[in-house]
Amino acid sequence: MKRLKSLLATSLLALSLTTHASDQAQPIHFGDITWESGSLITELLRTIVEKGYGYPTDTLPGSTVSLEAALAKNDIQVIGEEWAGRSPAWVKAEAEGKVFGLGDTVKGATEGWWVPEFVIKGDPERGIRPLAPELKSVADLPRYASVFRDPESPDKGRFLNSPTGWTSEIVNSQKLKAYGLNDSFVNFRTGSGAALDAEVATSIRRGKPVLFYYWSPTPLLGRYKLVKLEEPPFDAEAWKTLSNASHPNPRGSRSMPARLAIGVSAPFHAQYPELVEFFSKVDLPIDLLNQTLGQMSEKRLQPRAVAQAFLREHPQVWSAWVPADVAAKVSGSL
Repeated sequence: MKRLKSLLATSLLALSLTTHASDQAQPIHFGDITWESGSLITELLRTIVEKGYGYPTDTLPGSTVSLEAALAKNDIQVIGEEWAGRSPAWVKAEAEGKVFGLGDTVKGATEGWWVPEFVIKGDPERGIRPLAPELKSVADLPRYASVFRDPESPDKGRFLNSPTGWTSEIVNSQKLKAYGLNDSFVNFRTGSGAALDAEVATSIRRGKPVLFYYWSPTPLLGRYKLVKLEEPPFDAEAWKTLSNASHPNPRGSRSMPARLAIGVSAPFHAQYPELVEFFSKVDLPIDLLNQTLGQMSEKRLQPRAVAQAFLREHPQVWSAWVPADVAAKVSGSL
């Protein structure tokens, strides 16, 4: 009997050690963010986590909405660039303690509706005359709809919405209703972020007017002269009507002030206190980030390679986020 108990205890201990080792070997799942700043930040974090802390990582794909749902269920553990507090799903999950937004990773981030500067001011060097000289705000758009003529519906203007599956796609669609623009503008979706970039860049290079949603940090805003259209002041109650796709009477408001954070699941928050401390300290200068994103886009470089180059070239930025021994391990791996 004693021998049986001893064998059983030994087996249970071995099983426990095996299970623990298996748990330790499980990778930390990051959301596979498709837009440039998100993909670069994700690779920066993954590199430091892998090389500095020794944890394996991988990425799982999904839209903004699906990744937030996955984070709440701990199907993924980290979203590298979370526009915290934007979507109802995030707000609900955060209130229930299922997700946490760590840090204030990129100060000065923004989003809104933009037009090329030459639409308003013209460009004498390119022979472009001002087509909408008094365009300042979204309230001016109805009288300038013909300037942004939709080629498929020439009696209307075209508004380029955000990539499909983003919370901002819902918000922009509701804004078109709130600003009374549904009758004068087509709510056009390019699909992906890359397609939106291509549409905007092509229009600007050809000197053609274009009205579009965009955000920063991004390479596009640093590459071209753009004007952000004025909107009504931010109103928290109005925002609820804009972020709810089924609300029948949305009210106009500029978007919620941006707070970029690193989203983590509750189990991750409890299991990795050293990574929580690291994530909470991440602070990327927006000008340097936009410059880096511009180079990544122009040279068509992979985010992983750009992240490693960034870590090599700018240790003064990231070494303050982690303990000295972790920083040394990361530096030694590059």
